[in-house]
Amino acid sequence: MKDTYQSVTNTIIAALEAGTPPWVCPWNKAQGSLAPANLSTGRAYRGINVLLLNVQAMSRGYATNRWMTYSQARAIGACVRKGETGTGIVFFKLLERDDDGHAAANDEGSRKVIPLLRSFTVFNASQIEGLPEALKPSQPPIEEWVPIGAADALLSRSGAVIRHGGDRAYYRPSDDVIQLPPPAAFDQSGSYYATALHELCHWSGAPDRCNRVLLDRQHIGAYALEELIAEMGAAFLSSHCGLPGELQHASYIQSWLTALKNDKRLIFTAASLAQKAADYLIGNTVEETTAITAGAAS
Repeated sequence: MKDTYQSVTNTIIAALEAGTPPWVCPWNKAQGSLAPANLSTGRAYRGINVLLLNVQAMSRGYATNRWMTYSQARAIGACVRKGETGTGIVFFKLLERDDDGHAAANDEGSRKVIPLLRSFTVFNASQIEGLPEALKPSQPPIEEWVPIGAADALLSRSGAVIRHGGDRAYYRPSDDVIQLPPPAAFDQSGSYYATALHELCHWSGAPDRCNRVLLDRQHIGAYALEELIAEMGAAFLSSHCGLPGELQHASYIQSWLTALKNDKRLIFTAASLAQKAADYLIGNTVEETTAITAGAAS
């Protein structure tokens, strides 16, 4: 029987070993889309599915990051081209149950967290023939300043205290402050915003926000895990703002690889926490999942 946890983790490991972190998507707006989304519904994929679809789009050289299921293609009169191979994505959610298998009550001692995992197959728009004109990928013009404005708005709306100066970027929990070098110190504006959004993800973990408790796991220290969460969370935020993501801490790749090779559920947990941070900062109130239903992306 296929081990979906292991299969997904192997995909992420291969991408990291190839030097292409799957949460860093290289497309610009002239190439279609930064974030993977369902072509039929327009809904963005989330969490672990962002990583899985980015890996496939980059490795197969697809020009767009739009996907749909076989049944969705048939429903609009299109069809998957003969011989094409689909890409596996997952519905992943952590369910709380009590000792009797029912939905967890308020008694903390009786709660159990049970992972729910199901897999689905989607196809890239480039693999589908007969798409209606309205759904064929377009090539929008490059808009240099709109995405940066969106990032500025997100940073401002967060309410985080951001100070500029020096040559280091970090979040300091002791006084709840984000410290960044001045914007002029960066080679390009995108690098400044990628760094700022990374630190903003760290800021989101405070007890009165996402309450992301730092704990060591068997194969990875708490700090390295927090950096992995912030890397992915910043990439999700960058896509939301129309900016390409950037790898902020390449020095952690080896420790991430070691942990992933020994813990097939780690990437699911990290992606779920990164999506929760991004949702909090964007202002989403949707239930946290990294899901796709049979008919649409979640």
